[in-house]
Amino acid sequence: MKQIKTLFFKNRKLYILNQKLLPNKIQYVVCKKSKDIIYAIKNMIIRGAPAIGIAAAFGIAIASKEKNFNSFSQQKKYIIKTAKKLLETRPTAVNLKWAVERMLSKLKQYAESCLSITDLQNQLLAEAKKVLQEDIITNRKIAKNGVKLLKKNSVVLTHCNAGALACGGVGTALGIIIEAYHRKRIKMVYVDETRPYLQGARITTLELKLKGVPFTLITDNMAGYIMKTEKIDAIIVGADRIAKNGDTANKIGTYTLAVLAEAHKIPFYVAAPTSTIDKNIKTAKEVPIEERSIQEVVKISGIKIAPDGIKVRHPAFDITPSKLITAIITEKGIFRYPYRF
Repeated sequence: MKQIKTLFFKNRKLYILNQKLLPNKIQYVVCKKSKDIIYAIKNMIIRGAPAIGIAAAFGIAIASKEKNFNSFSQQKKYIIKTAKKLLETRPTAVNLKWAVERMLSKLKQYAESCLSITDLQNQLLAEAKKVLQEDIITNRKIAKNGVKLLKKNSVVLTHCNAGALACGGVGTALGIIIEAYHRKRIKMVYVDETRPYLQGARITTLELKLKGVPFTLITDNMAGYIMKTEKIDAIIVGADRIAKNGDTANKIGTYTLAVLAEAHKIPFYVAAPTSTIDKNIKTAKEVPIEERSIQEVVKISGIKIAPDGIKVRHPAFDITPSKLITAIITEKGIFRYPYRF
């Protein structure tokens, strides 16, 4: 079946798939202004590190067109203001910061060329489209590199969603899994449901079902038992930020899997584009961990599952130390501990 697009640009608008409605409904949010994109990123309508980076790039491009600017200086000031708002939406995933800084770099470059307001708008839109196309190519390369690590008829386990709906192309971790299945290197995929937002249950299973890949959904706390009883050959996950030493921030629950993988002597792989590697931080101690609303923990699909007035924590990400990661798979190759990117 044809892949569902995470987002696409048409008629001066960015269309973003509302992932909060999956798997029950395929509906796109029409983003006419940058504030619409900011809202979509902040409120998890779009998620996945590469995808929110792409959306942010289009947010900058749309910001350059959404007002009747009287001067280039006014336009530039407004774009920078929008960029700051975008950076505040999701602090952990570095792809967003990478994409915004890339767009601001182009803004500075074009400003020095003394372009007109209209020319700048066209150039920024072209750059945002380039960010999307590059991600599509990058995803394919990651998939081809990752397949090399899997033997025939492997049984793998994955967490959260690192597929097409987290990226612009086929995905990172799930892109590898789907490519490996087509090459007869995957026999079964175990999918963690990924509490509290259920990206595994709602989104990863949908992608695998559409692609005809055999899978079994499990709750997160079943992972250790499944590793012990089902002879898991590999665990493959995505990443939201990778430090210079290979420490990786990813969806909460990833660290638990890495510890269990080491205990069961199972290879633990991280798949991500090099744009996810933050060379400005030495270790993951410098990664800001986003704490999201407690309502996402005490409710499922709007239905309350816990008493009122209780204490709740909701760190959306955790850190996996580099020594627990067997290899990091990127479009530029496969890296192993100790990591030298």
